[in-house]
Amino acid sequence: MIVFDLQCGAGAHVFEAWFGSSSDYEEQREKGLVNCPICGSGDISKAVMAPAVGAKGNQVAEGSAASSDTALAVSNSNPDPAQMKAMLETLAKEQAKALENSDYVGDDFANEARAMHDGEIDDRPIHGQTSVEDAKALLEDGVPVAPLPLPIRSPKSEN
Repeated sequence: MIVFDLQCGAGAHVFEAWFGSSSDYEEQREKGLVNCPICGSGDISKAVMAPAVGAKGNQVAEGSAASSDTALAVSNSNPDPAQMKAMLETLAKEQAKALENSDYVGDDFANEARAMHDGEIDDRPIHGQTSVEDAKALLEDGVPVAPLPLPIRSPKSEN
């Protein structure tokens, strides 16, 4: 597993993402599967990041005291890949469970959400795609929308 600091071009939001390898990141980005979790932009690039280089295990930095708090902070700074995988699997299962009773409306998401908000059609749970600009306009108008934490596939694309 490899972690990258990523940045969206739309809002310059910086966020962390985990991938199996550098090539996995490139493939997913090229397919449009990497989106900003804050604004939903697909214009993503790697952000400048400093490498996490720890002190040798048998040394303590000058002027600091070794304590169990310090050791805990160091051990938590490098998450176990198996734990990360389990957390992502749990997140994916919870998202799938939340979408079970939700209608996929595809690219018509903004129109459907606005129509429900305006009382033109009955409220129901929906999910789909929209542009960052349309999502911002919905939020500015008080329409309750939020990005999904993980990408989804159109039901038409599933085998």
